[in-house]
Amino acid sequence: MQMRQGLIAAAVAALAWTTVAAAIQDAPARQAGAAQQGRGAGPQGGGPGRQGGGGRPNFPQQQRPPGDPAVIARGRALFGVHCTACHGADLRGGDQGGPNLLRSQIILTDQKGENIVPVIRDGRQGAVGTMPAFHLPENDVVAIAEYIHSVMGQAGRQGRPPERQTPLEINVLVGDAAAGQRYFERVCSRCHSPGGDLRAVAARVADPRALQDLWVSGGLSGRGGRGGGGRGDADGNRVHVTVTAPGSAPITGRLVRIDDFVVSLVDDDGVRRTFRREGAVPKVELNDPLEPHRRLVLELADQDMHNVTAYLATLK
Repeated sequence: MQMRQGLIAAAVAALAWTTVAAAIQDAPARQAGAAQQGRGAGPQGGGPGRQGGGGRPNFPQQQRPPGDPAVIARGRALFGVHCTACHGADLRGGDQGGPNLLRSQIILTDQKGENIVPVIRDGRQGAVGTMPAFHLPENDVVAIAEYIHSVMGQAGRQGRPPERQTPLEINVLVGDAAAGQRYFERVCSRCHSPGGDLRAVAARVADPRALQDLWVSGGLSGRGGRGGGGRGDADGNRVHVTVTAPGSAPITGRLVRIDDFVVSLVDDDGVRRTFRREGAVPKVELNDPLEPHRRLVLELADQDMHNVTAYLATLK
């Protein structure tokens, strides 16, 4: 009886050892396969992972079916005309201080334009300024949204834009130069002159898109290169402020910061001074030479913008 039990125990031990040995031999293969799968690799070590080299798509734009190529192409052209000045050709922000769309929660959570379309159509008051409403046909607004989705669908990690095989080229010289000259003389000649600050401007700024962005934002005035945006941290080289406290003489200097609670400036002696604000006290007067350009953005018609750009492109 004891001999029989000993034989059974020996058989069980041998079977267990065989199972353990097989598991040890298979472990490296299983680990390698799991690692390869975790990197999103296919048979050649990399499926079409969109997160910088192979991760599974985790944004809604990377999970949705691709849009109609014709609609995306139209949206790309419309985005170049209406949106690049604020948001940049790569969606990461442009010369007028618009936000990075690659990290926008509005974009990241949108599926079929339910978030994007109302913002384009109705405008938006954001943390960095006011986005005007664009009165475009519904199909054009949808096309812009589809183009944004197509870019987001190929975005890399940490909001990096997708790498393009060919540079994005957009022709903005589509206006009437003569009409642009008339508009310039009526609206812009109060501060600018083609024989003065804008002399040979097209030779200095050869790229028509950069030329358009700069004149709309006020960068061609020589008093700053980026327009738009808020004044939380102001560009002291172009914005001046006068603060008058009750019973005190006015103090003027370069604006450093202004919000609902404090205003900070650097006076002529280079001393930084900060004043606490309580409603309208102290009296604060801003002198921002780019303020006319900020107002202009809200009322500038597309045709006038292209006409002025075409006119400025002739100043060589």
